[in-house]
Amino acid sequence: MRLHLNVLYQDGRQHTAWHHLPCQLGKGSDQDVTLTGWKVARQHARLYEESGAIYLEDFGSLSGTYLNHKRISRAGPLHVQDQILIGTALVTVVAIEVLNDQDLAPAPYSEAPLTHHEPSGVSVAIQHRMHQWLIDALDLRRQSLTHMSDTELRAHAHTHLEKIIEREGIVITGSKTDLMRTVLDEAIGLGPLERLLEQEDITEIMVNGPTSVFVERHGRCELTPYCFSSEAALMAVLDRIVSPLGRRLDESSPMVDARLPDGSRVNAVIPPIALHGPMLTIRKFSRYRMRLADLLQKQGLSLPMADFLARCVHHKKNILVAGGTGSGKTTLLNILSNSIPSHERVITIEDAAELQLQQQNVVSLEARPANAEGQGMVTIRDLVRNALRMRPDRVVVGECRGPEAFDMLGAMNTGHEGSLTTLHANSPRDALARLESLILMAGLDLPLNAVREHIAAAIHIIVQQTRLAQGQRLITSISEITGMEAGRIQMQELFTYHPHTQCFSATGIFPSCFEKQPDALDPTWFYV
Repeated sequence: MRLHLNVLYQDGRQHTAWHHLPCQLGKGSDQDVTLTGWKVARQHARLYEESGAIYLEDFGSLSGTYLNHKRISRAGPLHVQDQILIGTALVTVVAIEVLNDQDLAPAPYSEAPLTHHEPSGVSVAIQHRMHQWLIDALDLRRQSLTHMSDTELRAHAHTHLEKIIEREGIVITGSKTDLMRTVLDEAIGLGPLERLLEQEDITEIMVNGPTSVFVERHGRCELTPYCFSSEAALMAVLDRIVSPLGRRLDESSPMVDARLPDGSRVNAVIPPIALHGPMLTIRKFSRYRMRLADLLQKQGLSLPMADFLARCVHHKKNILVAGGTGSGKTTLLNILSNSIPSHERVITIEDAAELQLQQQNVVSLEARPANAEGQGMVTIRDLVRNALRMRPDRVVVGECRGPEAFDMLGAMNTGHEGSLTTLHANSPRDALARLESLILMAGLDLPLNAVREHIAAAIHIIVQQTRLAQGQRLITSISEITGMEAGRIQMQELFTYHPHTQCFSATGIFPSCFEKQPDALDPTWFYV
């Protein structure tokens, strides 16, 4: 058995390598994993295999060995993404490989283009006709199909498609399996989106018409070879997405927000507001639940920043995550929610449900647009007001984008500390200005000075999330609101990112919101 370990230091240095078990960690040159730092002993700890599992043992070091923020003498079994802290070195278990078992080997990262299964020898025009023949055959038996499950319907359609190929004498010189899947996906599924949704490295799918499908991978957009057979086929897929949710998409209601059964968020627009045909954007729901260790692994923040944010959430500081579109605000909100104690009651409020809180006592609320008659609308503001009657310990609002910001800040000020929300803004100072504008939209005719006092009393920490030009998402600033002075909200930066050196650093300022809880933080986190 062997481990893929990544070692990350506070100053940004890191190295990664595979290590066979058993392996020792320490400062000595004879150690399998050599670590630096005055807190690291010559022989500090070891990783070893026992009964098919991996265990970590400390050699009685003075500074100790920590596993997932807990000091241990011996602990296990270890799993992928577990964190080992020795001195200032954060060791993350990236992968575990059982030798002679190729199925457990980690898949290497590849820049290869998207896999595209093209049924060679069958033109798009013939595929379109096959699709239409299959739809006609299924329409004749619509009454008997309504009670079928998705699996039964696909098997039923597969049988009909076999008969169509035989009846029409269609010659297939390539892969018959790929051809049949392509036609079936478009007739009763989501068309080419089915294959794109299966690819874990894709985070967003953008359909700019039937023949133009883009995806985002690793923060970059690229054109795919996939396409729909016709505009009608794309419209049919859109209808299959929105119909089960009770939504409609037509000329009188040409845009809609929805979600797929797996939780992926969908936005669709059609003519007349979409000038070049139907458009579709899908933000995929990640099956993997990210943690702060993953952000550290991706160099999205430093170890002191991660520890500080975890303590802020645990000690019920109100946090605002700011950032641009696609910068990873909701992902960071999900990650921060991991630090909420499991016994607390949390109410989440969103336009389209994306949050994945794992606490036991979680209530998820989702806004609803008006129906065709203009009735039944439930806004985020309505939900925030109602949430306060549901005995929440914390309120988490997916995004503040309207007058609900006033009610959200009111909740933070009235016994619901530790609440979290996100906001579109390009800097912490811009976030404050945008909050002011949103509160003024509430129509309460409050003076600007009162609005600013409301904000300064409610928000403790602003976290600025940014997506760089090369696609990397990281935290560029953590700032604290310290109060009001001369009619202006005062703010001090605690951590910052230096783009020229690509390193994170503290500013040397200890957060004032922890002055009454100094033992909750490690002062060394804030050393310059």
